[in-house]
Amino acid sequence: MAAFAHEEPDRVPIWCGSSAEFWAKAKAELGLDDEHLRLRLGDDFRRVFAVYAGPEVPLSPGAVSRTPFGIERAGMGYGQPINHPLADAGLDEVRAYGWPDPAWTDVSTVRAQAEPHVGEYAILGGDWSPFWHDVIELFGMERMYYAMYDEPELVDAVMDHVVDYYAESSRRIFDEAVDLIDIFFIGNDLGSQRGPLLGEELFRRFVLPHLARLIDLGHSHGLKVMLHCCGGIAELIPAMVEIGLDGLHAVQPSCTGMDLRALKERFGDRILFNGAIDSHHVLIKGTPELVREKTRETLEIMMPGGGYVAGASHDSILEETPVENVLAMFDTVMEFGRYGG
Repeated sequence: MAAFAHEEPDRVPIWCGSSAEFWAKAKAELGLDDEHLRLRLGDDFRRVFAVYAGPEVPLSPGAVSRTPFGIERAGMGYGQPINHPLADAGLDEVRAYGWPDPAWTDVSTVRAQAEPHVGEYAILGGDWSPFWHDVIELFGMERMYYAMYDEPELVDAVMDHVVDYYAESSRRIFDEAVDLIDIFFIGNDLGSQRGPLLGEELFRRFVLPHLARLIDLGHSHGLKVMLHCCGGIAELIPAMVEIGLDGLHAVQPSCTGMDLRALKERFGDRILFNGAIDSHHVLIKGTPELVREKTRETLEIMMPGGGYVAGASHDSILEETPVENVLAMFDTVMEFGRYGG
């Protein structure tokens, strides 16, 4: 929390996000259970989850999962959408659509998940709220982009319904256990390798008001708000700062515009940066020696003045990442990420 206050704590906090596949590999290689692996890596965060408990709907042939908004998915990892329920919809169809009920968010275990970690780790909570992705998948990406110009009221209506659900779902979580939560953690990937997925004008028109709504919800409950956002999003950061976003994760230096020195100089006293140690070229492809070198370089840039949490530039460390490289990264942070000499 000192880092979020842009103060220099005793050391840089550590963040470890992982894919299920890497996590299973690391546990097997190191002979550790979940909590002891977190301890070995030095992770200063713990996350609590509500459970979606809506009606069970049979999946279509080939589908492996279904989102609360009726989008079915198939393929590797999280998969890809195989349907776009609102691809041909107008306003009447949007209003009549079977939107999920936030009461289906089961918060009954949230306190029990948080209580063992209170006072020792920063606790993340709230609904992940990937509203940008949901709207893309409900419409299909091309239809959504065209509608932003041709039928803006249609995009507004779908955004409203989706964010209504997430805001109320998070409110239920906060009503249950906000006294145990430190950070409202949300996620929407707005960038590609080469830059934002939409320009600043469209971002401000369609996305920013809803992002501000979630930030205001977190602040009204006394929480810091951190956004996970992949890709080259430098030109969108000023607007995020304007609406009071407290932290930005995971800061990908291999993407266009994401020069770490420039980001730290422009925004380092106004928003916390979390991540920034290159996953794309260094963690996956490098040697432990290269990982140590690049981790030290990142610390030298991002540490001064606080406002930095050290971690990989992609939250879900992928299975192909060598465990020895991840250990080298976090061990280097523990050795060289200390303030005051």
